[in-house]
Amino acid sequence: MRRRAGLLGAGLAAGTVLSAGAGAATPAHAAGDSGRGKGRSKGFLWLAGDHHIHTQYSSDGKYRVTDQVRQGARHGMDWLVITDHGGATHARIGVDKVNPDILEARDAYEDTLVFQGLEWNIPAAEHGTVFVHPGRNEVSVLKQFETDYDGGVKGATSSTPANEALAIAGLNFLAEQVGRRKVKDALMLANHPARKGIDSPHEIRAWRDATGAGDRQIAVGFEGAPGHQAGGLPAPLGPGGARGIYDGGPSANSFAGYPLESYRTWGGFDWMTATVGGLWDSLLAEGRPWWITANSDSHQVYGDTGARGGGDFNANGRYDDPVYAGRIDLTENDYWPGQYSRTHVGADGFSYAAVMDGIRAGRIWVDHGQLISGLDVRVSGGGRWATLGGALHVRKGAKVTLTADIALAGGNNWAGFTPKLARVDVIQGDVTGPVADKDTFTAPTARVARSYDVGKSAGTVRVTFDLGRVDRPVYVRLRGTDGNRTAVGAMGAKVDPAGPALDVVGDADPWRDLWFYSNPVWVLPS
Repeated sequence: MRRRAGLLGAGLAAGTVLSAGAGAATPAHAAGDSGRGKGRSKGFLWLAGDHHIHTQYSSDGKYRVTDQVRQGARHGMDWLVITDHGGATHARIGVDKVNPDILEARDAYEDTLVFQGLEWNIPAAEHGTVFVHPGRNEVSVLKQFETDYDGGVKGATSSTPANEALAIAGLNFLAEQVGRRKVKDALMLANHPARKGIDSPHEIRAWRDATGAGDRQIAVGFEGAPGHQAGGLPAPLGPGGARGIYDGGPSANSFAGYPLESYRTWGGFDWMTATVGGLWDSLLAEGRPWWITANSDSHQVYGDTGARGGGDFNANGRYDDPVYAGRIDLTENDYWPGQYSRTHVGADGFSYAAVMDGIRAGRIWVDHGQLISGLDVRVSGGGRWATLGGALHVRKGAKVTLTADIALAGGNNWAGFTPKLARVDVIQGDVTGPVADKDTFTAPTARVARSYDVGKSAGTVRVTFDLGRVDRPVYVRLRGTDGNRTAVGAMGAKVDPAGPALDVVGDADPWRDLWFYSNPVWVLPS
């Protein structure tokens, strides 16, 4: 049976929203409810999760699978993906050995969906999460994928056309396994895309388009905000480094067009996402469904008292279980899953398939530090409406309105305070169609269309934005902040007068600079 088309419905089954017909089905409403998957509101469960987590089966990891799953459940995670580093040792034995631990965690934590995946060394590029729907072939498919298409295993890390082609072949392999029913589904999300500058715009577009669209699409987005957020905590009570460990610069394999500021985070978010009118907006302006996420990239947790176990990693494919270190470690860069970063997915049920469908459909919003507890977005006009990741088809000249109900923080976060949302921004851009230059990373029409000050600290806030009578294809997305650190955006004050500020290496306390972002909704008049 064909899997659900999800929120994108028939209208976005083609390559871009501009190729969708005006008669596309109107998607169901996704209502904000972040409560551990227990509350269904107006059709969807909002399930919080993390798709980038490491264990003792990573050469730089420490924890058992059960440790990460237990902590994720404790911090409100409904779904998790175990993504140990791809490489020769993991491909040889690690991908097999970790599976029994994942199976045990699935049995022990029935309220948490635990996927098996890996962190792919994307040939010619950075890392990416690859994961599959659980089943009898999950190990064999991941093992063959890693053996044949991992850039580290194949010695294919440099930025060459041949290595870029190998990455596309890997995505096509995953699509083939789904098509042959070896696994029910597979997804790829690019990790920390701007950190090293080696994920070029044309590669991102090629990943997106590699396997087609709709149910066939494997590469669906990237980390809007990377993990390693504790890295910005100032010394001596923190590592005194960079949020996301974004502290490098260009190399021989980096895309030459990226500016130096792209190698840093902005309000904890990747430059590709944080820049209004930047790379993410350039993809949305083409009408390309391409989504953002946020996660922990948890390896070694700040404030932990455990030390990595011994053992020969290369021989065993894992380290021994962690041991008590006898001290509190304030030098680590990471948080537990859900402790700081959360990716909220609108699912039509509590199941692995529903989470994967929700991710592919773009029913996603992300936040840091539990800045808000729920987000319900509806764009309506002409008697129809759409929500995150969807497209609203209306007659040309129809009046269109965006309505967002935002549930404010309901209590203290892990750092011991209740965050306060200070402002919400509506970002709007024109959909202008495919670009001639695949290395384009700007969208000239994108801008902050309106900002709303939030005058309350509890309950629900409603934001209503009138798009007017829409006569051309556009998209809208939301962003919110606690207001502690803002700056004029990279494209100037007319585009983004008070966006996230460039994070300072050594002085970027993540808890004093909280944001949320939503994925877009398109409006397509005809």
